[in-house]
Amino acid sequence: MPTVSTRASLARQWEILQQLPAKPPGITTAALRQRLEDAGHKCTKRTIERDLLLLEQLFPLHCNSKGTPYGWHWMEGKSLNVPGLSLGEALSLSLLEGSLEALLPRAILNELTPRFSQARDKLSALAVETPAARLPQRVAHLSASTVLQPPQIDPDIAATVLQALVEGQQLQCIYRSASKRSQQNLVLNPLAMVQRGQTRYLLATGAEFVDVRMYALHRLQSAEALPTAVSNDTPFDLATYLAEEQMQFGVRGKIALRAWVKEQLAHLLLETPISDDMQLTPLPQGEGFQLSATVSDSWELKWWLLARASQVVVTAPASLREELAQRLNLACEHYRDNTPVLEDTCATINTSAPSALLTC
Repeated sequence: MPTVSTRASLARQWEILQQLPAKPPGITTAALRQRLEDAGHKCTKRTIERDLLLLEQLFPLHCNSKGTPYGWHWMEGKSLNVPGLSLGEALSLSLLEGSLEALLPRAILNELTPRFSQARDKLSALAVETPAARLPQRVAHLSASTVLQPPQIDPDIAATVLQALVEGQQLQCIYRSASKRSQQNLVLNPLAMVQRGQTRYLLATGAEFVDVRMYALHRLQSAEALPTAVSNDTPFDLATYLAEEQMQFGVRGKIALRAWVKEQLAHLLLETPISDDMQLTPLPQGEGFQLSATVSDSWELKWWLLARASQVVVTAPASLREELAQRLNLACEHYRDNTPVLEDTCATINTSAPSALLTC
């Protein structure tokens, strides 16, 4: 079995072969060293020179010595045409594997499986001597909705939907409502697939409607690809659809949000603004901040405001303020009536801002 040092040398030399251009004037050893370092291979210029002299004996390489500095390249008509992975490709595949699984058809995933395995093997072999190969062990992506587990999706249904989307075929499916009280037998024209948070959605039109609608994949009870092609009566562009915030539930246009916020929340908003035009104005005597921002009037906005009810009080628009007040009062009623043991601990929603009116 090759030693760790031998594996590192082979990986470095493979990277050198991939970096060599196909024609003169070639690439210098200094430039090669920089590219290797960018790819995670730490080595000296002298090491690369030795590697090139060794590789020249095994591969059709040429050193252009007509001028200094010398440049290395493949001989005319020759190049590296052997399947393999560079360190950068191995890292990319390793980090993307989990994300791609939900968005690619099964047939394409099956083709990529050997590459994923090759990437893992290469990174494992180089991990001891090559710091960059340890990157997948040190980076991670977590959804902000850590409380909610992703819904269970039937893998066969997901594969059928993706395949129909790729092939441009209509779908015959049974779709249940969120309340599970009713089901619909639908013929859909698949247009796009979008992963939004923990949920995957199919965007589609139907035989009886032309507007684009969203279908949560986990609510599909069955799916069958039909031999008929999708209807293209309504032009659809996914980038435009997303730019218009069509995936934001309950959007009713833009609103000018005004609110009082506590200092702690204000600091968070300075780091992660809720809009491009957001402004935070300090109030006198350290009473918090006045927030102003142009935002989408969506369910998500209301969920965000309700989740931070102890730190923010909406002052405008009046309709949004009234809706939030009703929901918070209803929540207080639920806690007071349904959990009497907690009645004495129901906190008063009251702040120093003049617009804070709600109490339990």
